[in-house]
Amino acid sequence: MEHVEEDIASIKDRIAQLKIEHRDLDDVIDRLNETSTQDELQLRRLKRRKLMLKDQISWLERQLSPDVPA
Repeated sequence: MEHVEEDIASIKDRIAQLKIEHRDLDDVIDRLNETSTQDELQLRRLKRRKLMLKDQISWLERQLSPDVPA
């Protein structure tokens, strides 16, 4: 039982880290959009990374929620 609680805590910690990184990417993307010399390739890469983080967060959150029967 203790091992399960440690796993849950570990998942919650990872989710928190990913959310911080996701928020930080939001800030970087916003700042890049404000500059007159936008680097489109860099923006695409950052946005792709942000989507990957969102997917990881969603996947981890689903690991914490038990399946609800239909």
